[in-house]
Parts: sequence; structure tokens; C-alpha cells
Amino acid sequence: MLNRRSFARLAGAAVIALSAALPALAQEPITIKFSHVVAPDTPKGKGAEKFKELAEQYTEGRVTVEIYPNSQLYKDKEELEALQLGAVQMLAPSLAKFGPLGVQQFELFDLPMLFDGRDQLRKVTEGEIGKEMLGLLQDKGITGLAYWDNGFKIMSANSPLQVPDDFLGLKMRIQSSKILEAQMEALGAVPQVMAFSEVYQALQTGVVDGTENPPSNMYTQKMNEVQKHATLSNHGYLGYAVIVNKAFWDGLPEDVRAELDKAMAEATVYANGIAEEENKLALQAMMDAGTTEFHELTEEERAEWQEVLRPVHEEMADRVGPELLQKVYDALGTNS
Repeated sequence: MLNRRSFARLAGAAVIALSAALPALAQEPITIKFSHVVAPDTPKGKGAEKFKELAEQYTEGRVTVEIYPNSQLYKDKEELEALQLGAVQMLAPSLAKFGPLGVQQFELFDLPMLFDGRDQLRKVTEGEIGKEMLGLLQDKGITGLAYWDNGFKIMSANSPLQVPDDFLGLKMRIQSSKILEAQMEALGAVPQVMAFSEVYQALQTGVVDGTENPPSNMYTQKMNEVQKHATLSNHGYLGYAVIVNKAFWDGLPEDVRAELDKAMAEATVYANGIAEEENKLALQAMMDAGTTEFHELTEEERAEWQEVLRPVHEEMADRVGPELLQKVYDALGTNS
């Protein structure tokens, strides 16, 4: 039986021990699970690794970033719900992925023949329009942090794709996007929505005839092994929005969030800086492999593609918002 003095002594020791333990508990690293669906050696994969490196460095170990590439945790259709539920904290989904959330404005980036190269693209992603669009995600429990490039897309199939008529009846894999559906239908193809992780096997087995991708995605997923032809159309852009669970982000200590913002800004410069180079290297590697014949559009062929694809803008204007589309035209210096 403890007397009062012994009890007080033990209680005091317990308080001291608990007090000593609290700083250790407070310093338990904050874990950010960063999930994505592409290979580690793509521009997005390398951007994620750079963010991890910088985030852990700038927060001096207060944050640990765990990266899960190649759909290890979630496939295309699952990852946004997982983020909203807090099962993961960070994603970098394709801009086309936000349509099912009711934020169709991001499908603007899917419009074919919209951007004439990266300089025009930057006027949107690094300007006020880009910031306003990321702000639309707040009501969905998501905070948008940055835009990352992948690149401009090329078309591939097991038959030549030089003029629009070459697409007639082909089953072409696309991401889930009403605009990409309209694009393929304008070409006379049959759009097939499919998770990125399933595309290689679908091409290999003939479930689909072809697809569209930036060269880096095509090469790292070895799609060139199962596609005999590709056209350097650069008809559309594939980019990503780096996003976080809003409740998680808002709940971070302010100083930690500031360091993570800094890490993201630098990782974005890095990711976008290597995207163009990675696509050039991937394209050359596929050409060297010799399994795919690449075709560059002539001026006459490009004009045919534009004639068929530009009407998709007008057809989809109500979906992305006519005012937003006009803002983009104004920023790019184009009338329509």
C-alpha cells in the first residue's frame, strides 16, 4: 500500500516522464502519401521524386513523402476518391480527370489544336486563368498546388494515321473526358475509355487499335512494342494538376506548409524543365527501336486535321464555359 508521500513521488515522476515524451510525440514525422499512375522515370515520376527530396530537406525531417507510382495504390478512376477520403494526401492526375467531379472546366486542356507550343500553354498555366481554375477545386475538398507538363500528344495505331479518314472505325483508347470523346468521334474513331495501367495489354490483344500519348508515356509503358505506326501530330496537350487533400493541407502547421509550398514551386520548375527533353529522348529511343514507323504531318495534312478537329471547340464550349474559352483565346492572342 502506497503512502501519500510515495504516491506523490511516483505521480511526479510520471508527469516528468510524460512531459519528456511530448516533444518526441510532437516531432513524429507528417506523412504525405503521393500516389500516381505512371512510371517513376517519366516527367511526372521524376517531379514527384524531386518534391520528396526538397520537402524532406526543407522541413528538416518533419515531413516524410512516400511515393507510390504505376498505380500501386489506386487506378485512374479510384485515386480522386481516395484523395477526398484522405486515404492518400497528394496526387498529380491528368487534367482530364476532374470532369467526373463536376469541374469540367479543366477539360479545356483536352481541346485539340488549342495550343501552338509551350509558350502559349504557359500563358494559361502560369497566369491568372490557371490560378482561377485551381481555385474551382476547393469546394470538392481539394487544394490545387501546381501544373506539371507531360507534353504534347502523338497518335498511334497498327495502321498509318496520316489523314482524318485513316481513323474511321478504329477503337482508340482515351482518358475519361467528354472532349476527348468528341475529338475521336470527329476523326471518325470509336473512343474507348480505359485506365492507363490497362492500355498496353489492350493494345497487345487488340481490344483497342490505338491511342494518344506524349512520347514519354508511350515509351515507358512500352506501347511502341505493340503499335506499328505513330503520327507526330502534337494535336493536344497532356498535363497534370498536383493536388492535395484540402483538410490535410489546411491542418498543417503554417511553417511546414510554407516549406512545402517552396518545395512544390521548385519541383514544378524542375518537372516542367525536363518534360520536353524527356519526350525528345523517348521519341528518339522509339525510333531507334524500329518497332514503330513514325510519320510527321505535312502542312497539307495538318490543315486537314485542323479542319476536322477545330469544330470540337465550338461543340464543347458550353461544357468548359464559353467565357473561359474566350479568356483563353484572348490570352493566346487568337480570335477563336
